[in-house]
Amino acid sequence: MPDYAELATTLQSLTEGEDDVVALMATVTCEVHHSDARFDWTGFYRVTGPEMLKIGPYQGGHGCLHIPFSRGVCGAAARTGKVQRVADVDAFPGHIACASSTRSELVLPVWNTAGDLIAVFDIDSDQPDAFTTDDADNLARILADVFSR
Repeated sequence: MPDYAELATTLQSLTEGEDDVVALMATVTCEVHHSDARFDWTGFYRVTGPEMLKIGPYQGGHGCLHIPFSRGVCGAAARTGKVQRVADVDAFPGHIACASSTRSELVLPVWNTAGDLIAVFDIDSDQPDAFTTDDADNLARILADVFSR
């Protein structure tokens, strides 16, 4: 498990004063992806239109280019505004298999300072049931610190 306190401090330092959302997303993605071997694919899907997500900065293999709010784990996080922690993606109704190696997934909604949904942060693992509520809670705090200041 990552040292989330250290990760938060590192990201605070790296992103201090930056207001470009894509630069922030790229930095968060890189740091989070390399913080834990469970994280096989890490990245953002940005809200780019009504009910539509488009791939943003990411680390790992290819991802889906577009995801409607109506489909998959990322769409569910965007549609509901709630964290999606999926222990077995094959058991998730409507899961989109962007990579056949994905076994579990954690997706967190990302809000800006105005309270608008700007993206979802997606972490895939090739391990089943890889994510804990601790992961979700800590990453939600880190995302809020970076994108809602």
